[in-house]
Parts: sequence; C-alpha cells; structure tokens
Amino acid sequence: MSIKLCGEEDFNKRVTSEFRAVDVVGKKLGGVVESFSDEWFAAASNLIEPTVPIRDATRFVHAGAWYDGWETRRHNEQEYDWVILRMGVAAAHLVGAEVDTAFFNGNHAPFVSVDALYDEQASGIGEDDPRWVNIIEKFECNPSQKHFVIRKEGLTKEKFTHVKLKMYPDGGIARFRLYGQVVPPALAQDAFLDLASVCNGAVAQAVSDQHFGSADNLLLPGRGHDMSDGWETKRSREPGHVDWVIIQLGRKTSYLDHVVIDTAHFRGNFPQFVTVHGSNGSDEWIELVGKSRTGPDQEHKFTVAKDVELTHLKITIIPDGGVKRIRAIGR
Repeated sequence: MSIKLCGEEDFNKRVTSEFRAVDVVGKKLGGVVESFSDEWFAAASNLIEPTVPIRDATRFVHAGAWYDGWETRRHNEQEYDWVILRMGVAAAHLVGAEVDTAFFNGNHAPFVSVDALYDEQASGIGEDDPRWVNIIEKFECNPSQKHFVIRKEGLTKEKFTHVKLKMYPDGGIARFRLYGQVVPPALAQDAFLDLASVCNGAVAQAVSDQHFGSADNLLLPGRGHDMSDGWETKRSREPGHVDWVIIQLGRKTSYLDHVVIDTAHFRGNFPQFVTVHGSNGSDEWIELVGKSRTGPDQEHKFTVAKDVELTHLKITIIPDGGVKRIRAIGR
C-alpha cells in the first residue's frame, strides 16, 4: 500500500469524478468522534467541523493558546496520539484524505497515518482492537498547510465504518477529511428511496458556481440549520444567466416518482425558477421538470412519475441563488 501526494485541484477532481467519493467523517454528514488519546489544548471534535479553520492570536484559555483544531500535550511517551471516528454513512470504500495543519506552526503534527475497521453495530471500539488495518501509510506533514493524499491502489476493496487518525508523536491538526465511496444500507430493490442522497451513494459531480455554499450540501440528510449548509451561487449580472449542478445518482433509476427542491433558509436569495433534466450517462438530457417558479424557505415537490432509466440529474437555477437540498425519490 502506497500513497500519492496531490495538489488540491487534482485531488478534488479525482475523488469526485474518478472515485465518486465524498468526505465520510465530516460533521455535516453525521460523523462523530468516539474517543481519543488526548485533547489537552484543543478538542478532537474540531477536526470534522465543516467550517474553514480560523486563528485568534489574542485568545487564551485555561490550557493555553486557543486553536481551532485538535491539539495534544507535548512530550508524548507513546508512539503517537490518536482519535477514533465513526463515519456518518453506513459504510464506505476509502481512497484518500485531506489533512490541514492551518495555523499550527511550531506545534503541528510531524507525521500522520490512517487506520480503519468495519463494524456496523459496535460503539466504544478500542484503540488496540486487532481489526484495525492501515489504509493510508505514515506521511510527513508541514506546518500550516493542506496535505492531500490518494491511495495509489485506489479504493479499498474492503468497506469500513470506523477510522483511526494517528499523529506522530503529538501536536496539532486543524481539519481532517476522509474520502470514500459510500456503501448504501441494504434495501429491497423495489423500495422507494432518495437516489440523490449522499447516504445512498449520490455525488455532486460538476457545478457552474459555488461561491457562497458548496454543491455537495444539496445531498445531505435533513434540512440543515441556516444558509451556510446549502448551495449558493454569486449574484449574476448578465441577461440570460443560469447556474447548474450535475448529480450522479446513487444508482440507476427504473422509476422516478418525484423531485423535491428545498429552499429552506433562503428567504431573499432563492432562485426565481428551476428546471430539472435527466440523463442515462450520455450527453442527451431529457426534461423532467419544466421551468417552474420557486419561493422562499420551502420545499417544492415536482411530480415526475415516469418509468425511466437515469444515472444523472441536472438542476438548473434561474438566474442564480441558493438551494438547500435536492431529493429524487424513486427506485
């Protein structure tokens, strides 16, 4: 097993397009910290926050200088410090990671590695559990920098539910993202489900603009808590402008019942109109929802009720604005 260090643009393109992978440990998807060796200076839960890390050099707390990340004590007598996380999805095949040491300069983690195991039922998994296997080998980290790594072997053959991030011997990490291809929970083949949910394997593959909010938020469970966890584009200034997102569904449809466009929390910046098209993996798009007016802070249900094989949806917002969630209910 070996890894390749990548630039951010190449990493993002490969994990999305080549591996259909998403961050499976992030807080916004339901990832949780289950245990850790130490968090004296800064909490391990900060690792999976969706926000960009910040720094306030004037702020001090009881333990010392305040940091927006995970930081452990100095002089660790063990080989490494560790944190165990449970994924926010049922399981995933893993392919790569982002380790961000933003603002940790002189106290960053010198080296990092990642282990994983599979156990859908267990909680309280121990650091010394014999089922841990290494999925990302030990690599060097620099101060105050993003590090992107991809497994040269690609996706793991095994699926996993838990992750152990190890830093050698101690120090600080601001954010940790772990990317994998989601394994949906087992359901009957004819059961209705949300085929545009990240929990069922959907991925936002391409987007025209995501200036204020990331397109992958569209696929999250629930309705979120404010505008920050939706998709929002810049204000357009040119006549005829539209924005769009292409979503690869979790699996090919045989029947699409309806589509939901949710503008929750977007009250003065929702799109005026939307359209929805579908494709079976080709460049040909069929209309599923014609140009339809939307309103603020509400779910808009559009009936499709078609026997149709689709692998992708294209949602177009006219002319711009924000959308919280997209649902594609079918089988």
